[in-house]
Amino acid sequence: MGESTVDVLPELKQIVGALLFAAKEPLTVKRIRQVMIETGSGFGGPYEQYAKATDDQIEGALEQLAEQFGKAKLGLSVARVAEAYRLQNDASCGPFVRALLEKNQTMRLTKPALETLAIIAYRQPCLRSEIEEVRGVSVDAVLRKLIDMQLVRVVRRSELPGRPWLFGTTQKFLEHFGINTIDDLPGSSELRRALPADGRKKGTDTFPQMEEELGERQGADEAEASAAALDEEVATGGDGEVAQ
Repeated sequence: MGESTVDVLPELKQIVGALLFAAKEPLTVKRIRQVMIETGSGFGGPYEQYAKATDDQIEGALEQLAEQFGKAKLGLSVARVAEAYRLQNDASCGPFVRALLEKNQTMRLTKPALETLAIIAYRQPCLRSEIEEVRGVSVDAVLRKLIDMQLVRVVRRSELPGRPWLFGTTQKFLEHFGINTIDDLPGSSELRRALPADGRKKGTDTFPQMEEELGERQGADEAEASAAALDEEVATGGDGEVAQ
């Protein structure tokens, strides 16, 4: 009880691990360093040393955590998604986590939504008319739903007559499917080459494959819940996951 806080100052690795556990969303190295600076300036004294932590040192701490979690088989891992890092449970433990949180009835993206999302993800930025040309049906309702779910966003206006909107995916999309960058999408380069730059009809047969790839990615990522999000769900009884 008589031991002072100064005597038990944590290592950088411990701090990074605690931040990942407490965060509600993936943390970038920049954000972690910002927390170090704020803590050093706010608490002063021995805590000022943490304000000097560099990006390389923080990335080294993240690598150490990832390696130690893997070796210790603790059911947790450090994952890099959307150019940031998060703490999540191992995919193999997903069924048990879902059972605990009663998430066996998780709502998934519908087939039309998944197909539309696949078209946008692999061909972004793209026009609504381009999506409809591939799907053969109106996508207004599906597109609004994807925007509401924060998986799709308006990127900018096109230079075509009428200045129609161009759509693309969001960081939430990367987080939901456990992808670091769009280039990490399964077979992205091959699928993109299958579609001509001036049209979409030649690539129509490719989109079922895109949809299947994203569907498999969604199923795998559902098993990898963020450890921080688990606490929030248990405490609030809410959901908050995009997959819901």
